[in-house]
Amino acid sequence: MAKLLIVEDDKAINDLMVRTLSMNGHQCLAAYTGGEALLMVKKETVDLILLDINLPDMDGFAVKKRLADLPVIYVTARDGIGDRIRGLDGGAEDYIVKPFHIQELISRVGVVLRRYKREDIFCLGQARVDLLSSRVYLDEKEIDLTKREFELLKSLIYNKNITMTREQLLNAAWGWDYEGDERTVDVHVQRLRKKLNWERYIKTVYKTGYRLEIPL
Repeated sequence: MAKLLIVEDDKAINDLMVRTLSMNGHQCLAAYTGGEALLMVKKETVDLILLDINLPDMDGFAVKKRLADLPVIYVTARDGIGDRIRGLDGGAEDYIVKPFHIQELISRVGVVLRRYKREDIFCLGQARVDLLSSRVYLDEKEIDLTKREFELLKSLIYNKNITMTREQLLNAAWGWDYEGDERTVDVHVQRLRKKLNWERYIKTVYKTGYRLEIPL
């Protein structure tokens, strides 16, 4: 059904989640540190991440910031309202407190996957984007995008009507370990606007980043 990444340093809990969600038809990968998780998402296409906050090398909030547009459910023992608000305001899809009932975990994973079902074809204005084949058309004529431009475009599409910071877009297109200037995002956004004729759709959010704004 979906490929899930379980990021949990407690091996017994990690094994339990992997075993249970696998029995429900999902393909599960396991990571035990934040660094391991970040390396794994560079190699694997993951649909959803179940992320602990208390990890041995970095906290889950820091990991989430580097995951760009990937959906995350926090699964953690930290039950304070401040942590819950921080997690949800930071872009998490859900927040589950340990100890949890395993059936609740299965249900919440299902809800997020249904909500986050990604479309294969995205159309806006005169442009059509095939997200599976990485091909883009304007007035039914194929146009060339660089790999970075397409990754940037994909992140904007998956987060349509949501403001993305320059840091988030940089992580999505160049990787979290990129050490260049965030302003390179501005250059690539300008190119996308011109190539797709999306000047009125890709909005600049002052001192923050960009938002792909589409009619609701």
